Amino acid sequence: MNPHAIPSGSPLAALRSMRSNTDLILNLISREVIGRYRGSFMGLLWSFFNPVLMLAVYTFVFSVVFKTRWAGASGSRAEFALVLFAGLMCFNFFSECVNRAPGLILSNANFVKKVIFPLEVLPIVALGSAAFHFCVSMSVWMIFYVVFLGIPHVTALLAPIVLIPLVLFTLGCVWMLSALGVYLRDVSQFIGVAVSVLMFLSPIFYPLSALPAEYQGIIALSPLTFIIEQIRNSLIWGIGIDWRLWAMWTIATGLVAALGFASFQKSRRGFADVI
Repeated sequence: MNPHAIPSGSPLAALRSMRSNTDLILNLISREVIGRYRGSFMGLLWSFFNPVLMLAVYTFVFSVVFKTRWAGASGSRAEFALVLFAGLMCFNFFSECVNRAPGLILSNANFVKKVIFPLEVLPIVALGSAAFHFCVSMSVWMIFYVVFLGIPHVTALLAPIVLIPLVLFTLGCVWMLSALGVYLRDVSQFIGVAVSVLMFLSPIFYPLSALPAEYQGIIALSPLTFIIEQIRNSLIWGIGIDWRLWAMWTIATGLVAALGFASFQKSRRGFADVI
């Protein structure tokens, strides 16, 4: 491999890299997940207890302290908790990846000088690690739903399809921010604030319909709004996917992923000089 050659930034190159480095990606994801809990008394069990504790805390704060009620819900605390947690799962997946992105290459500087190492897989590894925690949270959500509300709607099977735009958008952001973070160290500070703002500008703690009409359009511009609304429709309300909007968001987020990969590939030649 010629170190001075310009790496291909086409989407096909990204797919080829994922396919040819599948074993490497899976090994790195496994190492990262296990390494996060290595040395702790409960180990991987923390990945199960963390979402349970988070679910309990948010339920207490919003349904007991603030006495928040969800439009269209039965009013039970269990249902409120599940509605809230469905949105939080999507946001936590996004925030875990994006908050790590600016320091992703810097924290793996030992790989940068290895000419044969495919740096473009590092954002995919970060995404895979977050996906593992999302799956654990989803398992917790399913258990609570079955215990308190019974068998989920059949539309819950559509959840993986609903999440495709979220995965594409997150991956594009991580590719872009991980490259930018090498050159601009202040990016991590800005992203921390931006993600916090995005949390409140997305319908996580409130339904979109609860807002005045003039604000609904603004909140709908949040890249997470469509995903959160649709995941609740499929998991809780038994409503199918809005395929027209889903197709539009999938195309748009696919472009974000393609642009993110292209910017990463174009920037990577200078990583070794900066780090």
